[in-house]
Amino acid sequence: MTDLVRVQFHVNGVAVDKRVPTDLPLVDFLQEELRLSGTRLCCGIGVCKACTVAARRVPSSQAQPLLACSTPVALLQGQSITTVEGTGSMEKPSAVQQAFLDHFAFQCGYCTPGFVMATEMLLGRLRAQPIRRDQLDAAIEDAVGQHICRCTGYARYHQAIRAVVMAEQGLVKS
Repeated sequence: MTDLVRVQFHVNGVAVDKRVPTDLPLVDFLQEELRLSGTRLCCGIGVCKACTVAARRVPSSQAQPLLACSTPVALLQGQSITTVEGTGSMEKPSAVQQAFLDHFAFQCGYCTPGFVMATEMLLGRLRAQPIRRDQLDAAIEDAVGQHICRCTGYARYHQAIRAVVMAEQGLVKS
């Protein structure tokens, strides 16, 4: 019998207050309890990064990547989680999602939510602390370099990320 624990946190701005098994992975909770299917389970051990979501320990903090496949919901007490569903929609995609579409950055789309979330967090970091133009490729690599895509390669993801960063004023200094 698995122990249950009460956890209170937010997902995409909505309060969650549930009793959950102590070992329930966040990805399962998102899909089964909240019916949010965008966060993907791929490798199940945090290597591929397809399950990346953004986590804030306190509302004013910078979002940090969190691997939903290997993070138990029980550890999320008081945190705010943003999934790919919290960034845009089919009717109104986020700037990142639109850039990925414009640059044909994916085929099957399985890994795309992880890339979207990593890029959204990169934008957040750049809004807080802009970088020089000559540092942009390294920043992109740092943000998504560990993400695995089995279909398209990475050039189009990098092109899309570069385009969305350059389109927003103030993220990159000359």
